[in-house]
Amino acid sequence: MTVLISGCGDVGLRLIRQLHTKSGSVRVIATARRTEQVDAIRAAGGRALVVDLDNRSSLRRLRPFGRRVVHLAPPPPSGGPDDPRSRRLIAALSQGRPNRLGRHWVYVSTTGVYGDCQGAWIDETRSLDAGTDRALRRVAAERLFRRASRIGLATSAILRAPGLYAADRLPVDRLRGGMPALIAAEDVWTNHIHAEDLATCCWLALFRGRPGRAYNAVDESDQKMGEYFDQVADSLGLARPPRLPRTELARRVSPMMLSFMQESRRIGNRRLREELRVRLRFPTVASQLALLNYRTSLV
Repeated sequence: MTVLISGCGDVGLRLIRQLHTKSGSVRVIATARRTEQVDAIRAAGGRALVVDLDNRSSLRRLRPFGRRVVHLAPPPPSGGPDDPRSRRLIAALSQGRPNRLGRHWVYVSTTGVYGDCQGAWIDETRSLDAGTDRALRRVAAERLFRRASRIGLATSAILRAPGLYAADRLPVDRLRGGMPALIAAEDVWTNHIHAEDLATCCWLALFRGRPGRAYNAVDESDQKMGEYFDQVADSLGLARPPRLPRTELARRVSPMMLSFMQESRRIGNRRLREELRVRLRFPTVASQLALLNYRTSLV
């Protein structure tokens, strides 16, 4: 069995290592553009394929590997409300006779497609209301993969992932730099998934995902953004971030960070648990922090 990972970053490398450890019968091919990416893919146990996802002729190299695909590459950082990167990839992978039963694709999107839900609990039936250009491009990509399922090109499942964390993906620099958070009265609900768990979700979605079906790839954490920063700070022995009202905080953080602080939602993961049958290794952020503290105590 061959699995192609398009846009192999941190999550892609984790998926390669998981498959390399658990099953010697799976060959993983991952796209790369830079030398350091090639080296990282090989070190994880995969085969690197040098491909420019923005170059149509370069994408021809992927045609033989279109049966099982995990697409992790984000849309271009600028442009209109479209994702030409995903459009070109689907076109390249779809060459030849359509055969839904023989092709299984997973697209990793973002929970940002829901926009601001004002703190409400939501699931995948919530209407999409993307509030940023980058989220609109994600909506466009989801539609492309849904259409691929609808017309019989592949069985395409969509994973909507929130903010990622891991032992090496905690907001340490942010905390050490004293970056402020919102005061409690104006704080937003946020959602998380451990990078290792997202990699597992990708693998299971390849085999258990329904055609055109979206799955919220979120954990069981139920907390506001400031609470998350406080929790990490307390666990690592760092100072908690100062709290500021939104009007004042807007002058202290980047426009992108501010955009994250303007959307509040609490997201359920019933489909992930019941349909994909995912068992999260880290059901909450606290479980990762507890493991870090336990390991530290052993040193």
